[in-house]
Amino acid sequence: MDDNKQFWERFSRHYAGFMRRSQATYQQICKAMRPFLKRDMDVLELACGTGQLSVPLSPCVRSWEATDFSAEMIRQAKKQVHSSRLHFSVQDATKLPYGPESFDAVVISNALHVMPHPEKALAEAWRVLKPGGWLFAPTFVWGKSRSARLRLWFMGLSGFRVYHVWTAGELMAYLSERGYSIVRHPLLGSSLAPLCCLMARKIPDERTAARQTAVRSAQLDHIKVKEE
Repeated sequence: MDDNKQFWERFSRHYAGFMRRSQATYQQICKAMRPFLKRDMDVLELACGTGQLSVPLSPCVRSWEATDFSAEMIRQAKKQVHSSRLHFSVQDATKLPYGPESFDAVVISNALHVMPHPEKALAEAWRVLKPGGWLFAPTFVWGKSRSARLRLWFMGLSGFRVYHVWTAGELMAYLSERGYSIVRHPLLGSSLAPLCCLMARKIPDERTAARQTAVRSAQLDHIKVKEE
């Protein structure tokens, strides 16, 4: 499956150390998200890595389920000292085991652009979110400049693949088309690697509900075909 999984399994042991270079940006993300987190909230995080957001933010909520499709990444995450409110598990963001409307918020940090089919993860997030629930999707937005293309080319040499190169406006449009109502979208980080700290809400309407149901149905049909 062409989904970067082998890369993340290999890289997981070095990921936490590598991410220290982005520590200032992640501190900015935490500062931006924290006012929206309440003590009575149940939060699901997709593609949590080694816990760059889940470890510092989980004490702010009732429960935080941090997931990643890399078993090795989760193993590394569990080594950290963390709140009893935080639980790590291996999950596929496009096929979640949780029931409908189970969470008050879903976090997808710096992952949508490295997913071959982010619409599937967004449909699953929509399914498990309560009406009015929050989607926090901070995402690097390199844009289309020559320096951005060069940066991505060098990253590709390591085996890391970016499937979607969005500007901030394109990222917001992508989520809006899938029914999410954008609330805030501050740009964080540096000019070389800007990050759109996108915050949106699940505001259901009939058209969006039908679209998300269709995506979910297509995913289930694909699973059945593979099993047969």
